[in-house]
Amino acid sequence: MFKRLVIAIILLSLVVGGIVWFKFFRDGMMAQFLSGMVPPPVPVTAETVEAVTWQPGIDAIGTALAARGVDLAIESGGLVQEILFAPNDAVSEGQPLVQIKDDSERAALAAGQAALGVALADLSRTQTLSERGVGAANTVETAEAQTESARAEVTRAQTALDGKRAIAPFAGMIGIPQIEVGQYVSVGTIYATLQDLGQMRVDFTVPEQQIAALELGREITAATEVGDLSAKGRIIAIEPRVDPNSRLITVRAEVDNPSGKLYPGQFLRVRVALPAEEGVIALPQTAVSSTLYGDSVYVVKPGEAEGELVVDQVFVKLGRRSGARIEVVEGIKPGQQVVTSGQNRLTDGAKVTIDTSVTLDAPAAD
Repeated sequence: MFKRLVIAIILLSLVVGGIVWFKFFRDGMMAQFLSGMVPPPVPVTAETVEAVTWQPGIDAIGTALAARGVDLAIESGGLVQEILFAPNDAVSEGQPLVQIKDDSERAALAAGQAALGVALADLSRTQTLSERGVGAANTVETAEAQTESARAEVTRAQTALDGKRAIAPFAGMIGIPQIEVGQYVSVGTIYATLQDLGQMRVDFTVPEQQIAALELGREITAATEVGDLSAKGRIIAIEPRVDPNSRLITVRAEVDNPSGKLYPGQFLRVRVALPAEEGVIALPQTAVSSTLYGDSVYVVKPGEAEGELVVDQVFVKLGRRSGARIEVVEGIKPGQQVVTSGQNRLTDGAKVTIDTSVTLDAPAAD
């Protein structure tokens, strides 16, 4: 019995020892195999750093305004007899727009003209008698005063009659009628809006730190959020006061609108062009990786083997942004080659291969 137990223990020890030995043997072989594997180079795109001409600018949010735009109002109240325009009509200066019923004003004008005719006849007769020496001088003066009074009454009646017809104060595009034929309107009632869309203004604000960069006549570009509409213009006014609450200063620019597709009240992105600067190092924003430790780029350099390329992670100090590029103040210099895409798979010292077929990452937002 004891002999059988010993034999069983020996057999069990051999089985367990074989299993343990096989595990260590397998792990050793796998480690040896993996240690001999060399990871393939990572395909990336790269760009050689060059000093470029930098076009700095000030970005702001603006609102479009018509250079000439008004809400048209009724000058003389009454019953609307006729609306002489349609929505979005291009009207000319002095064009009639609304006719208010004017029967009483026409009657008053006719009465005034008749009274003026009588006064003129009396004045002529009185002057004739005075010249013949049969009339008193004060009679002529009285007739002249009556004539002037009648003429003033005609002018008043004509003014009242003209007030019953609303006309366009300037050329432009008229909006939707706010009144209807047959409606009674009072003085000051808004009946439409008139906008001259040929010339537009843009009001925008910039931080007080950038006041020194602003000046009259500086070029600006205004672009809409939709439709890819862009217009160029110049600064025509700078508010001589900083808002104490927002610390912003208001600026007004004037832009051309030949297509007429820029409308008052529209939201615009404005960029004020500043003088160009030479010798600035700028990279695509896709080349920069940002982490809690700072901003960095991967610089490509020759490896130990012939034709081998590796990367070094270099921390940089960034500056201004312009479109899809960003200024690098410190960390790299002209002539170095910097990875512009594919760096999400890189580590410091990784091997790379330059592959122009790799799609660039989307540009970072300003």
